[in-house]
Amino acid sequence: MDFASRITRSPRPFDAEQGEEARAAVPWASPDVAEVVSGAGGSAPYLKTLIEKESDWLEGAVDDAEGAIAALFASLKSGATGDRAADLRRAKRRVALLTALADLGGVWDLETVTGMLTDFADLSVQLALEAAVGAEISRGKLPGATEDDIPQAGGMVALAMGKMGAGELNYSSDIDLICLFDETRFDPDDFHDARSSFVRATRKVCQMLSDHTAEGYVFRTDLRLRPDPAVTPVCMAMEAAERYYESLGRTWERAAYIKARAAAGDVDAGERFLTALTPFVWRRHLDFAAIRDAHDMRLKIRKHKGHGQRIVLEGHDMKLGRGGIREIEFFTQTQQIIAGGRDTDLRERGTVTGLTQLAKKGWIPGDTAETLSRHYRAHREVEHRVQMMNDAQTHLLPNNEEGFERLAALMGRDIKDLKGDVRARLEETHATTEGFFTPDNGSAAPEADADFGAEIIGRWPAYPALRSSRAVEIFERLKPEILARLQKAARPEEALVAFDGFLEGLPAGVQLFSLFEANPQLIDLLIDIVATSPDLARYLSRNASVFDAVIGGDFFEEWPGLEALTASLSATLEREGDYESRLDAARRWGKEWHFRAGVHLLRGLTTPDEAARQYSDVAEASLAALWPVVCEYFSRRHGTPPGRGAVVLGMGSLGARRLHARSDLDVIVIYDAAGIEASDGKKSLSSRAYYARLTQALVAAITAPMAEGRLYEMDMRLRPSGNQGPVATALQAFKDYQENEAWLWEHLALTRARPVAGQAELAREVDEFRDTLLAARRGRREVLGEVASMRARIASAKGPGGGWDPKIGRGRMQEIELLSQACALLAPATPRALPEALDSGVEIGLLEPRDAETLKSAYALLWSVQVCVRLISDGAFDPADAGAGADAFLLRLTEAGDIAGLEADMEARAEAAGRVIDQVLEKGTE
Repeated sequence: MDFASRITRSPRPFDAEQGEEARAAVPWASPDVAEVVSGAGGSAPYLKTLIEKESDWLEGAVDDAEGAIAALFASLKSGATGDRAADLRRAKRRVALLTALADLGGVWDLETVTGMLTDFADLSVQLALEAAVGAEISRGKLPGATEDDIPQAGGMVALAMGKMGAGELNYSSDIDLICLFDETRFDPDDFHDARSSFVRATRKVCQMLSDHTAEGYVFRTDLRLRPDPAVTPVCMAMEAAERYYESLGRTWERAAYIKARAAAGDVDAGERFLTALTPFVWRRHLDFAAIRDAHDMRLKIRKHKGHGQRIVLEGHDMKLGRGGIREIEFFTQTQQIIAGGRDTDLRERGTVTGLTQLAKKGWIPGDTAETLSRHYRAHREVEHRVQMMNDAQTHLLPNNEEGFERLAALMGRDIKDLKGDVRARLEETHATTEGFFTPDNGSAAPEADADFGAEIIGRWPAYPALRSSRAVEIFERLKPEILARLQKAARPEEALVAFDGFLEGLPAGVQLFSLFEANPQLIDLLIDIVATSPDLARYLSRNASVFDAVIGGDFFEEWPGLEALTASLSATLEREGDYESRLDAARRWGKEWHFRAGVHLLRGLTTPDEAARQYSDVAEASLAALWPVVCEYFSRRHGTPPGRGAVVLGMGSLGARRLHARSDLDVIVIYDAAGIEASDGKKSLSSRAYYARLTQALVAAITAPMAEGRLYEMDMRLRPSGNQGPVATALQAFKDYQENEAWLWEHLALTRARPVAGQAELAREVDEFRDTLLAARRGRREVLGEVASMRARIASAKGPGGGWDPKIGRGRMQEIELLSQACALLAPATPRALPEALDSGVEIGLLEPRDAETLKSAYALLWSVQVCVRLISDGAFDPADAGAGADAFLLRLTEAGDIAGLEADMEARAEAAGRVIDQVLEKGTE
């Protein structure tokens, strides 16, 4: 489609005479094109000059604007190196002219305009690099380099920063570059010669692009965004730059790298460098401390540029002034920095696309994103037209009425409407972004009793979390709110002691305190937790990053389920580069989902039974997602798993999907080498040794203490022959053992077995074998006799239990579980879950319906106590010592009226369950 048919608007000439001269320079133009040309030339002296100089080229370009640009780029690439400087300047005039007319006439939208300018900048830098580095190579100044290295600039890359990196160059933009070279391409003895060569080449690139000649210039080039520009060379080694950012990089540099892009030269090396810089730019945890850094930066800019006053249109800076472009960019980039470490979808270079993703992911309201995007586009259009007038790198609105009349004419707008529109957009932008950086909730901080906890509070300045002035500054703003809420707890002194334990255990405070300041609702959650469980508060002090998950937007949504959790963890692991990073990522992921399950239970959003399933989902997802990662890592050295692979069988509470916050994982690993005797790797192992060591690798991946702690404790004592048997069992050996050697208690344990990870086909076969094995007819006397014997052995080994121990003791959880396993083993089907197993006991006549209900009722109450006490404590539980918060939590979960009544109810139900078990075992073994 030609240019004329796509025109949707037109400027008008501010100077009619100049407009007519511009129109006369294009006698070939159609009326619509001529009108745009007249308005452009009559309002922008720079554009009039370009029109008169490039009229002949423009005649063909308006037939196919995109094609004309493509042809121009192609001619540049094929041009002689000696003519490159002049060719680039001529091309710049033509790109500037056609882009301006397409912009003014509405032929191209803003993104196309800025994208076209950026594409030309990329090509210009690439061609200048090839010329400059090529000259160094031809003179033998770049060690070891040949002409074949010229397209990759001999290992040098130009990183496009700022608007160029984002594809958002403005009309008269300078370009921000960071020039680096890949030092690994050179011998250490050649390093200094290579660096000198690249420094010379960089200076020549700047001269080729920036110097004003009779033909004009290409781009003003700025290299000052590089590390410590006052003392570093204009082209640095990547390794030196990486060291700088790791040790000295500041928040503004992190923000700058959001837009960074390898634009020219050795792009592959540049992208590797940017990948290496990912941990610097994108922190693993939510980074609300960046808000203060960004706000401080904004204040410094305002103070330096004098933009701290109210908005006055005359001479207002559309980029740096109040409500301007930079405020929208700061808002977007700061939000991205806060959450982009956790959510890679937020790592957008473009401002509008960044706002869109932030809204999509729930970090900002949709109407805020829409408003700021609309204002950003409008601001950029004003900025472009200010720059088109004289090709000046300015962002200032005119400072007199005549200048505004010229701008209004170039925009095809009425001056009064234009001024009103610009002012309204600036004010709304400022109000929106200022509220984010300096929120005001309209209420004073609550007052706390001056004498409350004075002795404890007096210790706080010595704690590690409060050793930096920055942390103290933030915490002092938070302290009145925290103390006031602690005083509202059921037992304020207890809550304060628990909070003190949390604060004392924090290794550092700035990030967490910034998180609380930006999200005050987290203070309520923290007080809930410390008032309920000092033990959990101490855990949080060591794992405070789990609070990040609460801000993620979906923390209080419905539980996603096992399949979604497994996919989530798999995607998380895929993003990590090495094995150790993946194991740490799994630990972070697991902690966050454990925390979510616990908070939902604590807040009454889930029942004890739902919590059991949620904890089980997290454990199973962890095993399912980590198993292939462990296999891949192990295979690099020892080859692919021989035969059909292996399956991880969940046993005990994992198999029954009934875990609590501190459960360990009972598993068995079964493999089928399918007759293959050894693996095919560099360090081949026999199949038996291979799977044994692979299993050990899995256990280490789950249990090893790392930077992020452990994931779970694991128990493999339920494997054939227990601790005396191999850690991984061959499929046929497993079958033979279970059919011919296994003790009856091992078949009872298998009633809860379930494949949780590994090869799907093998898992089905193992599951089918379990069903067939357990379906075999067994004598009721034999099974119940074994249960009675096990019951006696447990009582002898662990004592009578009882009291506040929901698991051990007559009629308590472990005894009810044993009887349910007996029911499952004697039934035609073999249900894993306890309620279904007890129902099967009724079906086969082992239990009366009322007896099954007695057992279920007792188990439900005891489980409610178990899931509660294991969330708040890892030791023996005593309500007298637990505190008011823990007691209230326990009463809510069990729906009891008071602690004494709950204890009596536990005793009564356990006693009733114990009588049922006595009767069943006595009758069954007669």
